[in-house]
Amino acid sequence: MAIVVSPSELQTLEDCLLNKSNNVALHTRFRALFTLKALKSEDAVRIISKGFSDPSALLKHELAYCLGQIKKTSALPALEAVLRDASEDPMVRHEAAEAMGAISDPSSVPILKEYLTDSERSVRETCEIAVAKIEWDNSEEGKKHHASLGESSAPLYTSVDPAPPSSGLLRGTRKEEDLGEDAVERLRKELVDTNLTLFQRYRAMFSLRNIGTPAAVDALASGFADDSALFKHEIAFIFGQLLSPHSVPSLLQVLQNPQESDMVRHEAAEALGGIATPEVLPHLREWMGRDDAPRVVRESCQVAIDMWEHENSGEFQYANALGTTTPITVP
Repeated sequence: MAIVVSPSELQTLEDCLLNKSNNVALHTRFRALFTLKALKSEDAVRIISKGFSDPSALLKHELAYCLGQIKKTSALPALEAVLRDASEDPMVRHEAAEAMGAISDPSSVPILKEYLTDSERSVRETCEIAVAKIEWDNSEEGKKHHASLGESSAPLYTSVDPAPPSSGLLRGTRKEEDLGEDAVERLRKELVDTNLTLFQRYRAMFSLRNIGTPAAVDALASGFADDSALFKHEIAFIFGQLLSPHSVPSLLQVLQNPQESDMVRHEAAEALGGIATPEVLPHLREWMGRDDAPRVVRESCQVAIDMWEHENSGEFQYANALGTTTPITVP
């Protein structure tokens, strides 16, 4: 059922997201963004698309992500413009390409193929995966899967992922043989096998997410040894979906590693904020305030602290920008 908001409420969300007063905290703007995402409307696409002139790469990255999750083709011109802008932060361009894959309109394939040789590795790898995703969506397996989504067996996760899980783990109903040690080990080997395409390895990654056991978390964490920042950032994102305390040690190791890519550390910070166990808060506060931390890491920790405080509060809904928000707690 569509969420209906008044024109004045839409204007409030726009003013907050775009920081028209110049005094809206970043984590509050994130709440406005995810409130707009929940609307899944053309108005939401229009408002979100206005934000790409912001100086924060983190915010623009999330704008692109939300446009992909809304899945409206009206977002494609803005996303294409971001992808084509060579002066834009690669983390933002990559997310624009991933969002184009999420929307999955065949018209995007020629554009994405133009950037398969981009100078930025994360951009070209994302375009490779996005092309494969669109092709899979239009394959016999993909069409059959999408046609089945309205049936009673709901998917485990409602996100539009950059790759589907392996065939047996596409739906919420899972067979016992898909969850055991042998299955996890087989998928772990696929995950780390650099002879496979990235799309195949992503399918193994999302299969392990759908299994979700501590053994599957360990298998996913083994992927942090890869040399692709894109690949590692997706693992951290998945840990943010799983919300398993078992993943906290590996995520903290990523966050605290100054040699790691900013895009991986940012995703680790936000995952830790969502998991919201007591031991993660001091680390998030430390990296939010460190002068030697990259901006995207500091900002991600700020947003993560807001997520942590939400998870440990009585609030029902994170995307509540039409209600009241409170400042994050800083030491």
